[in-house]
Amino acid sequence: MAFRLKLVPDETHINWFRVQWLTFGISAFLMVASVVVIMMMGLNFGIDFRGGTTIRTESTNPVSIGEYREAMNTLGFDDVVITEVFDPTFGADRHVAQIRLAAGEGDAAVTPDELAKVEAALKVVDPAIRFAAVESVGPKVSGELVKTALYAVGAATIGIMIYIWARFEWQFAIGAVVSMIHDILLTVGLFSLFQIKFDLTTIAALLTILGYSVNDTVVVFDRLRENLIKFKTMPLIDVMNLTVNETLSRTVMTAVTTGIALTAMLVFGGDVIRTFILAMLWGVFVGCYSTLYMAKNVVLWLGVKRDWSKPEVDKDGVPSAFRDAP
Repeated sequence: MAFRLKLVPDETHINWFRVQWLTFGISAFLMVASVVVIMMMGLNFGIDFRGGTTIRTESTNPVSIGEYREAMNTLGFDDVVITEVFDPTFGADRHVAQIRLAAGEGDAAVTPDELAKVEAALKVVDPAIRFAAVESVGPKVSGELVKTALYAVGAATIGIMIYIWARFEWQFAIGAVVSMIHDILLTVGLFSLFQIKFDLTTIAALLTILGYSVNDTVVVFDRLRENLIKFKTMPLIDVMNLTVNETLSRTVMTAVTTGIALTAMLVFGGDVIRTFILAMLWGVFVGCYSTLYMAKNVVLWLGVKRDWSKPEVDKDGVPSAFRDAP
């Protein structure tokens, strides 16, 4: 018989509502605390949102990101991002790198004197290096990027809510949105608390977390709807417990396998993608938690339709969506 790894037994009988007020209270407290931390401490915006200068370097010698970074550590820049640029059209003796430098407080870009110091420091490491292009991004453009990022996250949230509403019922949509807001707030709050660099890569991570969270939640909701039709007389809270237990193996396995891959990328991926991976790791954890303890709780409190073959309103005028709500 082939060996199969089981993180969760085939059958579980966990009462996920035993401490529902404690778990929901902790989540509500952490959401409020995240908002307070963000308002008081702000975010440590990266180059994308603060403005700065991008330098494209070329050399006949191979790029050594570690040596480049070590040479620039003495120049006093708060935020330096160095990446090697690969292109199949480059010749064997053409090595290109991109260096991004954050502007100082109140500055539109890195000054010419600072650029001269950067070039001198890099020439110590590689005398053949030259600056092929220098581009600056001012605070005005960076402010527009902040607005665009907020619009992107908001549009994604609204779009997901509309999809869940059309796919299931409005109670499910609200539950999913509350779960997603929980995941996003806790992730942004973590970045604010520890002043981790917040840039466009982090926004990409937040959008990915939205997709991961809603995917996990939809799996539970889909099984819940099947069980609501199958067990018409079972109390709603028992149907929800049954549903979560039936999908628990899938939820845990998905979170663990995703976490293993992200941990490997965090350790070996380098500095360029570290903030993205950190946000994703935290997002997977809180996304799994919100699937188990947030989304279904909201649906339970709002009530849900038990039999889709019946009309929305019974003869006595009571909406059937609320008739069996506890």
